Amino acid sequence: MFYLFAVLLILFTYALLKYHQRRQKILKIASHFNGPFPQYFLGCLYVFQGKSMPEMFDTLNECHKIYGDDVSLIGAFNDFELELAGSRNVEKVLQSKTTKKAYPYDFLEPWLGTGLLLSFGEKWFQRRKIITPAFHFKILDQFMDVFNKEADILIDKLAQRVDQGEFDIYDYITLYALDSICATSMGVQINAQDDPDNEYAQGVKKVSVFFFRRAFSVLRQFPSLFFLYPYAREQGRVIKKLHDFTNSVIERRRKQLQAEQSVGKVEFNPDAGDLYSKRRDTFLDQLLKVTVDGKPLSTADIREEVDTFMFEGHDTTTSGISFTILNLAKHQDIQRKVFDEIDQMLGADAKTTVLTSALLQEMKYLDMVIKESLRLVPPVPFIGRMLLEDMEMNGTIVPAGTTISLNIFAIHRNPKVFPDPEKFIPERFSDDNDIKRGPYDYIPFSAGSRNCIGQKYALLEMKVTIVKLLASYRILPGESTDQVRYKADLVIRPTCGIPVKLEKRN
Repeated sequence: MFYLFAVLLILFTYALLKYHQRRQKILKIASHFNGPFPQYFLGCLYVFQGKSMPEMFDTLNECHKIYGDDVSLIGAFNDFELELAGSRNVEKVLQSKTTKKAYPYDFLEPWLGTGLLLSFGEKWFQRRKIITPAFHFKILDQFMDVFNKEADILIDKLAQRVDQGEFDIYDYITLYALDSICATSMGVQINAQDDPDNEYAQGVKKVSVFFFRRAFSVLRQFPSLFFLYPYAREQGRVIKKLHDFTNSVIERRRKQLQAEQSVGKVEFNPDAGDLYSKRRDTFLDQLLKVTVDGKPLSTADIREEVDTFMFEGHDTTTSGISFTILNLAKHQDIQRKVFDEIDQMLGADAKTTVLTSALLQEMKYLDMVIKESLRLVPPVPFIGRMLLEDMEMNGTIVPAGTTISLNIFAIHRNPKVFPDPEKFIPERFSDDNDIKRGPYDYIPFSAGSRNCIGQKYALLEMKVTIVKLLASYRILPGESTDQVRYKADLVIRPTCGIPVKLEKRN
């Protein structure tokens, strides 16, 4: 018994020694950054302990105000992470080709596979090269009729809310964005705006909730223990249904393209619930036509890219559109300027005009408003990376394996670049504004080689939505508009929706 105790004591002492040595190494690196002092075992956990998600979001951003642009946070048991908001180090990370997504992104892999969002290295370079042509402006122009059609449905749905007091517009935007992304990515109509209980729409929503819950679980660093989560089996069932749906669409479209090649055309069948036509190439169509080393992509390869586009393209645009609506409701003078621009360009036909990308490009003030809204509330407030190689920062070497969080929300609130950063001032993005901005001072769609491939798509959808909405309604703030707070996982969201009121324009 004595010998067993002695062996255990030696092992414990050795483990404690190694733990202490690692702590000292981390503290030496952290000394080149500012941050809250970590407790011996629980690190900086005390900074966030007992706080709600909105409070945690506020606390994280408050750390930058207290400690500066680049903050070191040492979690429990020497879990070292850097929170960066300084453009110099942000540029280093985003320009690096030796990083991968941080581990919380791994929780999306059961649904998204290792598509463009989650892949790295050679696979990422290959996929990026394959997918880039799908976002050429000529392809995006083909999607404008989808945006117009779905936005018109949204306007009709909102008519029941006119003069009916405060309501949450966020859910309406979510369903609208989901219909748009399904039509443009896969060429199918799921009619989420007419049927919010649609199985696919509910499945996408559930998977997002599963990710959110897991990302902030105490077990998140132990992926092998996922089977212990109470919703593990349900997540598996939901993801299988999502995959089955995408697989069926891929196979159907593959057969249609083969028929098209055989007879020279494919008939458009509106009763089949699809949006295929000879003049529109969907994202899925582009992938089905691609070959790598003379071979087409497999169904699994195509599915992970389509699902990735579905995920990234509906949550982010929902956030961007919704917070733009919120800002316009809170700033009636700015809303009036946007409407005046619409009225000047479209006149009495504003409600019925089919919007084109060329027409939207002429709306300069609308462009400034959307850019400012994306500055104030970037849809993706944090970007997570893990270093695959050592990197120099602030005069020290940050070792490979370190988790890096790029805080876009804080980057966009740098008072040296954006005076009065909490204020909504679209004129910041006027051509007459003489304040110099670096390429990494404003990055709502990230930057560098891994910037958002769908940013032009998102901006077009946002502009169509705002123009259609303001042409029909005046957006007023609700009684609780000023109480909206932020919470964030991969996408920034309102805590209690986006409360607004609507008045019909004459």
